This record gives sequence, structure tokens and C-alpha cells, in this order.
Amino acid sequence: MPDMEHEPKSAAYRVTDRNLALELVRVTEAAAIASAHWTGRGKKNEADGAAVQAMRHAFDTVAIDGTVVIGEGEMDEAPMLYIGEHVGAGGPAMDIAVDPLEGTNLCAKALPNAMTVVALAERGNFLHAPDIYMEKLVVGPGLPKDLIDIDAPIATNLRELARAKGKAVSDLILMALDRDRHEELIAKTREAGARVTLLSDGDVAAAIAACIEDSSVDIYAGSGGAPEGVLAAAAVRCVGGQMQGRLLFEDETQIARAREMAPGLDPSRKLSLDDMARGDVLFSATGVTAGPLLRGVERISATRARTHSIVMRSKSGTVRFVEGRHDFSTKTWAPL
Repeated sequence: MPDMEHEPKSAAYRVTDRNLALELVRVTEAAAIASAHWTGRGKKNEADGAAVQAMRHAFDTVAIDGTVVIGEGEMDEAPMLYIGEHVGAGGPAMDIAVDPLEGTNLCAKALPNAMTVVALAERGNFLHAPDIYMEKLVVGPGLPKDLIDIDAPIATNLRELARAKGKAVSDLILMALDRDRHEELIAKTREAGARVTLLSDGDVAAAIAACIEDSSVDIYAGSGGAPEGVLAAAAVRCVGGQMQGRLLFEDETQIARAREMAPGLDPSRKLSLDDMARGDVLFSATGVTAGPLLRGVERISATRARTHSIVMRSKSGTVRFVEGRHDFSTKTWAPL
């Protein structure tokens, strides 16, 4: 076993750096277990609050000097995990993007795909996105560079994707949020010959699904939250997929806020994956309710539960699925 005290500092840092992925999964596990208590109870605010509190306390053990750049809102809007909050036990300076409970309605109604999400990047490498809408377009890895273009008609993107995958357009499946604003996108997709899968909430999971080899989803498109867009970009970067985005503004106040949060960025321009998440990125998500990507939290007994998580890192391209079995008699987390 190597003597860490006599190894170069760079070697010690590499060990800590590699362990961050496992520390992250503990954070998303804690949030998932806490929010799972509220699954199916019809109380989305209570579920979200439990996830926020558990995630914030779990960060106290993570060896980073973290700053929340995507979180629960401004300091005066959120008691924990607010934008600008410093978390962690000390270590490398990192940006943190979190969604303590993506799919609060899904959890409250016991519907599929609720999950807890955290992403890390070196300081300054995440887009500081305001809480507005973002148009998004995502495809998976192993495709020609710059294959998709958010400014092109969806029929063009589908045709190019089909050609690159060696498929017919009729074999492609596009996933989008089930919203009135996507009526034209859905109609144009079906007119081009492709099929559409709609989901009620949870576009981070949908973006990941478009990048996973054994998923049935070929492309994700449409608009959703900009903060969730940054989390999706972190996941897409980890697996080598492609993503473009564009912030959607309703008024000049939102434009001014975007300029304040991301100085030097033209708010109206097309965003590349590097604009949203660059450098070495770590991503972790734990299922709260079962979906195509992750199983939900399962209660094994009065004091035990099982979790299912995905952990990814852009530097290595490794994707890990982690099953955790938790005994609350030896943990400080509240049981289900």
C-alpha cells in the first residue's frame, strides 16, 4: 500500500479527485431517501424541502470548496442551497449545480422519473443560468461532430440523425415535455415520419436517455428550465453526447439578469455544450421513483432501504450504476 504522506501532493490530489464521484453519490442518495418518505403523499413542497435539507447536510462531508451556481434560487428565496452558498468540507474550488428533487410533482404523485441530481465542475466552468426557459436539443455520443443545429428545422435534424445512425427517420424516437408550447415541434416531428414520446416532467432524465446506448430515445428537443439545462449539459458532457441550447426571455428584466449572472455572454446567442458545462465534470443522480433510467428508492424493512444511482465523469467517460443498501440504525439519515 503506498505511503500517502511521502507521495507527491499531485498523487494525493488524484486520489481525492477520483473519490469525489463516490462522495457525490452519497449526496444524491441522502436526498433521495429523504424525499422518498413523501412519495405518493401529494405534498411536493414537503418532498422538495426534505431533499434540500438532506442534500445540504450531506455536502458537509464532501472534500471540496464548493459554490452553488445552479440551486434553489436567490439567497432571499431559499434557506439552503441558494445561488452563491458555499458548501463542502474544504478542498478543490468547484462549481456546484443541484436539483435536490427533479420532478417534485412526480414524487408527490408517485409517477416515474423523479430523481435527485448533483453536478460538479472546476470553478467557473458552469453557465450561471437564470431561472427562465431554455430551448434544448440533445443527441447521444458516437455521432459526427456538429451533427445537430438548434436553428435548423426539426425535420432537418431528424434527417441528419437518421443518416448518421444508419436508420430511417421512421425508426427515430424524439422525446419532449408534454406542454402546449411544443405542439408545433410534435406536429413537425410526426410530419417528418419520426415518433414522439412525451413526458410530464423531468427533462434532465430525458436528456440523459437520449445519450444512453440501450435507451429507446434518439433525440431530446424542446424547452424547459435553464438551470435544468445546465445539469443536462453536465450529464451529456460526461457521456460524450451533443447538446445545444438557447435562453428564452420574456422581458428585459430577464435579459438583464442573464447578463448579470454571465458577464460577457450574449444572452441571445446559441449555446454550445462548452458554454453550459466545460472542463472535467462529475455528475450523480439517484432515483426517487422508478423510471427507464433509474429504479426508485425501495424500502426493504422498517430500518433498511435500497437506492439506485448513476455516476458519470467526463474525464474518463466512465458511467457507473450504483446500488446502495442502507441501514438506518447506523446512519443519521431519517428512515422512510
